[in-house]
Amino acid sequence: MLEVIDGGAGDETTLAANRADLEAMRLVPRNLEDVREVDLSTTVLGQRMAMPFMFAPCSYARMCHPAAERAVAEAAGRSGVGYIVPGGASEPLDAVAAAATGPLWYQIYLSPDMRRNEDLISVVRANRYQALVVSVDTPMMPYRERDMRNGISFPLTVTARLALAGMSRPVWAKNFVLGNKSAGFSLTAARRAYYSFETAMSGLRPVTLDDLGWLRARWDGPLVVKGLLGPDKVREMVSLGVDAVVVSNHGARNLDGVVSTASAVRSVVDAVAGDLEVLVDGGVRRGIDVVRMRALGATASLVGRPYLHGLAAAGPAGVARVARLLRDEVHVALAFLGLHSFDQITPEVLAASSAAAGHGLNPWRS
Repeated sequence: MLEVIDGGAGDETTLAANRADLEAMRLVPRNLEDVREVDLSTTVLGQRMAMPFMFAPCSYARMCHPAAERAVAEAAGRSGVGYIVPGGASEPLDAVAAAATGPLWYQIYLSPDMRRNEDLISVVRANRYQALVVSVDTPMMPYRERDMRNGISFPLTVTARLALAGMSRPVWAKNFVLGNKSAGFSLTAARRAYYSFETAMSGLRPVTLDDLGWLRARWDGPLVVKGLLGPDKVREMVSLGVDAVVVSNHGARNLDGVVSTASAVRSVVDAVAGDLEVLVDGGVRRGIDVVRMRALGATASLVGRPYLHGLAAAGPAGVARVARLLRDEVHVALAFLGLHSFDQITPEVLAASSAAAGHGLNPWRS
């Protein structure tokens, strides 16, 4: 399970770069400021959010806890954190929406079957998801050597290796196989959940600008494009009515060797020129990383793997704990930087060398 969640594509050099490029960024504090009160909220797509980060769409929540996306939605709402429900979710979208009390978006993988896409959009709309996020960076299944070695397959099959791993973690194995009364899951239900995931993934195809136009005509809420690493076609997205983009390399899980997200943000921010909001994911592990990404121009950050770790460790309480840790770290960072609010962060908080790196690492930048 840990390999599936934590692993990346190929040699995982991009996975390492996502962290390394963030960690290399240095910040310059300003002193003599009264920072006894610090405001962590920010506005994303016109909605004021209590926290400046959201939980990213991650399709393996069922591996971590029987309640899967419902548990994440519940904890996110209680913590003031927005949640993007993954296109490979194991839980029904109405059940996730019923558990949510905070901002809730949906990530869609477009199928070759346009009728199926239209039906899915209708379900998303009926359950009052506030934004639709289309992933454009996964035209086919990626090459992940860890998953080839660990033998995880879909639909889920209990292999000897999985059984042995379960014996070493009896509490997880019990919850995975039997579920619990509130979740109502068993191994059979878990396998059905993975059929849902397989269905979402089996129809992967390239997404084009024509598809974005098709989506815009059928979805009247905010439309977000996820998976950019450079400014290519950004201006066309503006013309099509896209509302925001997410700078993302899919958690370094698709193609090894592409640029880190920290090195890509500035080129996209410059290209959109304020006409779109820019969000970012990839490598965000601490509150200071959320601050760094904002200094590069991102409206907010998406966090993925950390909340899955919390979900696996302690269910909804673990997810809430991750949210509190990130909240506290953002608060501490802002106070020590001499900032009264998250919205006060500007590129000026970056040391000169880090600001230059934000431009220079990305080959899209001329």
